[in-house]
Amino acid sequence: MSDGEREGRHEESHGGALGTRLNWLRAGVLGANDGVVSTAGLVVGVAGASADRGTLLTAGLAGLLAGSMSMAAGEYVSVNTQRDAEKAALAVERRELREDPEAELDELTRLLAARGLSHDVAREAAEQ
Repeated sequence: MSDGEREGRHEESHGGALGTRLNWLRAGVLGANDGVVSTAGLVVGVAGASADRGTLLTAGLAGLLAGSMSMAAGEYVSVNTQRDAEKAALAVERRELREDPEAELDELTRLLAARGLSHDVAREAAEQ
């Protein structure tokens, strides 16, 4: 089998792109499910009180709009909180690198070795 044939068969992504796409898919599916269930519950509840189609339509649209705004605000807050936490973690790592680079080199060596690299290869990779 040639290198070109091997590359054509092996097109899976090893970067963070797949995880990001799956997170968006998960959020979309959960959001859609939540929206359907809450809107249906609202409409059924209003239908129990009134059979007027205009009232049902108004209640359904109001519930859909309120749910959409709520989900958007929640997602915005969630994404910003995650970004802030990642920035804080990076700041800690930068400070540790500045204050004790040898300990950070040892830590990275241990992490790489824990993933299956030999100690010597892990050390060389950490130094690079």
